[in-house]
Amino acid sequence: MRRYGKNPDEDDIRVRPNRKGNRPRTNIRPKHEDASEGMVLTVDRGRLTCLVGDRTVTAMKARELGRKAAVVGDRVMIVGDLSGDKDTLARIVRISERTSVLRRTADDDDPFERVIVANADQLAIVTALADPEPRPRMIDRCLVAAYDAGLSPLLVLTKSDLAPADELLEMYGTLGVPHVVTSREELYNGDAADRVREQLDGKATAFVGHSGVGKTTLVNALVPEDQRRITGHVNAVTGRGRHTTTSALALPLASEHGGWVIDTPGVRSFGLHHVDPSRVILAFPDLVPGTENCPRACSHDEAECALDAWVAEGHADPARLYSLRRLLATRERHEGD
Repeated sequence: MRRYGKNPDEDDIRVRPNRKGNRPRTNIRPKHEDASEGMVLTVDRGRLTCLVGDRTVTAMKARELGRKAAVVGDRVMIVGDLSGDKDTLARIVRISERTSVLRRTADDDDPFERVIVANADQLAIVTALADPEPRPRMIDRCLVAAYDAGLSPLLVLTKSDLAPADELLEMYGTLGVPHVVTSREELYNGDAADRVREQLDGKATAFVGHSGVGKTTLVNALVPEDQRRITGHVNAVTGRGRHTTTSALALPLASEHGGWVIDTPGVRSFGLHHVDPSRVILAFPDLVPGTENCPRACSHDEAECALDAWVAEGHADPARLYSLRRLLATRERHEGD
């Protein structure tokens, strides 16, 4: 330890020069005023493929973003090498405010939310009418997630050549969910894609469904190979005769007003731990006025719920109240029940 005597002055005190890598920390972040806007198309092991103008750019998250992660559909600001050339890497320095966030949890007891896609307008729920058998509870859960996220739902029923769609459509008729029914032959000859494309025009639509329902086959028909080249190679693997999406991927839709098709991996479950039940009723505007006399924190499925009297007085269709309660109950039961 260096001793300076009883009355040291400033000339006696030596300051260690600042060495490389030992700079003082600061809370001031660079503004990156020269950053360019892009859209995240897919995420793979910390590398994000983004569309910047007409180029696809590989980027990684900048350190200043901390734990905040960008997901497919995010609008981001990017700096660095934006040429899109091989082996180049840019940095995502800002994530713009999201208009919507579609989430799920692994199961209803898992508090960890998984963000599937950001800034989508619509959720297309793809379900086969047979092989595999339809899972109404899975559909209900996807509907709840869509309503909670503020997305418009679309029901796409495939393989109508194996089973009729009447029973399933009757189950969801009171919800007023738009639907498209397709057969396997129509998936391959393009007729199904044309009908579905009409529902997607000008919107960013996320596709969800469990494996084997024909979701990825439909996406392939909606976005031809030449259109995929705009956003780079499709992030998918082929094996044992099955074409399976391994991570979410946004693809541009060729239609009158454009749009985006966002293919997501097949899911076995759709946990709703994150869903606030009070938001689900917002998808039933005809029932909302009837909740004014409900007790605080009403579950809308209890003896004191004011909706029973509201419906009994003829203000709304009883089937609509039944549908609401069926959807709210999905958070309390497993999909296979």
